[in-house]
Amino acid sequence: MGAIHEAKVPDIGNHTGVPVIEVLVKVGDVVKADQGLVTLESDKATMEVPAPLAGIVTELKVKLGDELSEGSVVALIEASDASLLPSGEGARRADEGQVSSRTPNTPVPGPSSSQASPSVMGSGQSSVPLPTVAANPSVAAASAFPPSTPPVVFDVSAVAPGSVPHASPAVRVFARELGVDLAKVAGSARGGRISKQDVQAFVKGALAAGPVAAVAAGGGLSLLPWPQVDFAKFGAIESQPLSRIKKLSGANLARNWAMIPHVTQHDQADITAMEAFRKRLGETQKDVKVTPLVFLIKAAVAALRKFPTFNASLDGDNLVLKKYFHIGIAVDTPNGLVVPVIRDADRKGILELSHELAAISAKARDGKLTPADMSGGCFSISSLGGIGGTAFTPIINAPEVAILGVSKSQLQPVWDGGAFAPRLMLPLSLSYDHRVIDGAAAARFTAFLAQLLGDLRLLLL
Repeated sequence: MGAIHEAKVPDIGNHTGVPVIEVLVKVGDVVKADQGLVTLESDKATMEVPAPLAGIVTELKVKLGDELSEGSVVALIEASDASLLPSGEGARRADEGQVSSRTPNTPVPGPSSSQASPSVMGSGQSSVPLPTVAANPSVAAASAFPPSTPPVVFDVSAVAPGSVPHASPAVRVFARELGVDLAKVAGSARGGRISKQDVQAFVKGALAAGPVAAVAAGGGLSLLPWPQVDFAKFGAIESQPLSRIKKLSGANLARNWAMIPHVTQHDQADITAMEAFRKRLGETQKDVKVTPLVFLIKAAVAALRKFPTFNASLDGDNLVLKKYFHIGIAVDTPNGLVVPVIRDADRKGILELSHELAAISAKARDGKLTPADMSGGCFSISSLGGIGGTAFTPIINAPEVAILGVSKSQLQPVWDGGAFAPRLMLPLSLSYDHRVIDGAAAARFTAFLAQLLGDLRLLLL
């Protein structure tokens, strides 16, 4: 049995408490000198802890998530006989296979003497006879097992200061979620450090450049090239340029649909009583049009209060819960879809919301919205009630985590326990980010929303 050696964390500068993000070997693995054992990730670089010599890993002293510093023991390694051979030969022997630490003395028949005397020739050196296979049973037993190669082989050039992308662990996790290779991202922060905004800009640029460029840039989408068709050969055509709004919203929608795991929950709300109240209110308020949308805004605010994860945004590994209620309203304009935001909807009544909704919708149709008018939204509502349809899947307006789609209400026969009665039913379609919200929460949210719309008195509670 060879001597046991400790593999320790080498000099890593002034860093302490550096987390282990990968364990590259397991007990029983044969390793070469300088082969990576674990991977550490500081806020400045990723580095591997190398094996100090060739041998067999007999014990691992760390696990994923452990925090290490210089001198921390990573593993115990039993030196193999091959590590005592002339330079280069020990590494070759270590490559010959994996040895189980429980079977080092398994007897293996030796070859004939003519086969037992290979030699190594070095520059200016005479041949050195090597031990026979029988004399070195550990190496011989290794040939009976398939080689075990860790997923990453240590290479000092890979952890050189100029080779490792300069990014924090949180940014690295964010990039991995988007499938972005940080080596291809240019850092804009001090010292070339890569920020989350740099990763987002990289993804936006890749998507804007087209599917093929996105794949080449590491966007994570293995898409075929967009088909190039000469439509004119099939008949008369007319080509119209996309509006600026459609270009911008199209790129955002494509990113959101590709990057967010959408799920849509469908439900129906009985708005018979709400619609009767709305019409009575309209008869007394001649200076403003009260639409069903303002009631949806008030009900959405109440639902967001009850289910705060819907009023949130993802920020790397953190969920940002918002204490304000700014509701985005999708508006169809001649130039395309825009989403102005009604701020502090929780502080405004039905009539005030009606005035503001009319004003901001007119501003949107006139093309006079400013970036401030469309920023800061917590939750969006897209209503097709004035057009038609029974259900649809609205696309989430990132960085929000949910959006409510509303279709056209219809009179339907509904069982009231004793008979079928005509009720005005409003279809609801809630799309949500499944990374943040699960199906049960979405079902509860839409059920609560439908309950509020069915009885507006609940909004007073």
